[in-house]
Amino acid sequence: MPHRHNTRLNLSAGLLSVAVAFILVILKLWALGQTGSLAVAATLADSAMDLMVSLGGLAAIAYAAKPADDDHNFGHSSAEDLAALGQSLFILFSAGVIAFAAIFRLLDDNIRLPEREGLGIGIILFSIAITLGLVWWQRRVARQTGNKVVKADSLHYLGDLIPNVGAVIALWASASFGLHQIDSVVALGAAALLAVGAVGIGKTAWDALMDKQADPEMIRGICDIIDHYEGVQGHHDLKTRVAGSRVFVNLHIELDGSQTLFDAHEIGAGLRRAIVETYPQADVLIHKDPVGISKHPDDTR
Repeated sequence: MPHRHNTRLNLSAGLLSVAVAFILVILKLWALGQTGSLAVAATLADSAMDLMVSLGGLAAIAYAAKPADDDHNFGHSSAEDLAALGQSLFILFSAGVIAFAAIFRLLDDNIRLPEREGLGIGIILFSIAITLGLVWWQRRVARQTGNKVVKADSLHYLGDLIPNVGAVIALWASASFGLHQIDSVVALGAAALLAVGAVGIGKTAWDALMDKQADPEMIRGICDIIDHYEGVQGHHDLKTRVAGSRVFVNLHIELDGSQTLFDAHEIGAGLRRAIVETYPQADVLIHKDPVGISKHPDDTR
C-alpha cells in the first residue's frame, strides 16, 4: 500500500512538471518575440529542455513503478537512473547552446538588443512564481519517496530560478541604464550554472548504474541496527547497491548454531523488518551463518 501511494505521488510530480514546463515554453516564446532578450532566450531554451526531460522523466517514473517480473527480478527502478542520466546530457547541451549564443552576441555589435523589457520582466516573474510552486511539491514528494527522477527534476527547476532572476536583472538594467550587454553576461552565468548542475546529476545517476554502494550514513545505520538486534551475535559481508529510489542490501548474520531453524528464521525475519522500518526504500536479503563457522576452501567469494 505505501508503495502504491509513493507511485501516485511520483506520478503527480511528473505530471505537474510536464504541465509547468509546457506553460513556461509558451509564455517565454511569446516574451522572446516581444523583447528579443538573450537572457529570455536562455530561459526559453532551458524550459524547452525541461519539457523534453520532464516527459522522459514521467515515462521513466511510470516504467520504474512496474513490479518485478520474470525478466526483471529486481524490478525496473534503474529506469530512474537512466532518465536522470539523460536529463544531465540534455541540460549540458542546452548550457552549451546558451553560452555560444551569449559569446556571439558579445562579439557582434549589430545584434538586436532587448526591447519592451517591462513585458519580459512580468513574464519572468510569473515563471518564477509557478516554478517555486512546482519545486515545493517536487521536494515534498522526493523527501517521502526518494525518487531520483523527481529529485533531479526538482534540483534542475531550483537551478532555473537563478537564470530567471538573472534575466529580470538584465532586463531591468537594460531598461533603466541602457546596459544591454548585461543580458549576454547573465546568459553566460546561467549556462555555467546549468553545466555544473548537469554534471552533478549525471554523476549521481552514473554511480547508481555502476552499482555504487549506498550512502555511508545509511550503511552505518544498518550496521547499528544489526549490532543491537537481539539474537544476532555478529555480521559480515554487508553489501549494498542503489537502483533508482531503491537500495538493495545483502548481508550475513551470525547466530547460535544450536537453535532451531524456526528460531533462526524468526531472528532473520525480525531483523529484516527492523531495517525496512527505518529505511523503507531498502530491499533486504539476509543469509544466516552459525557463529564461528569457517569459510569453505572452495568458496572463493
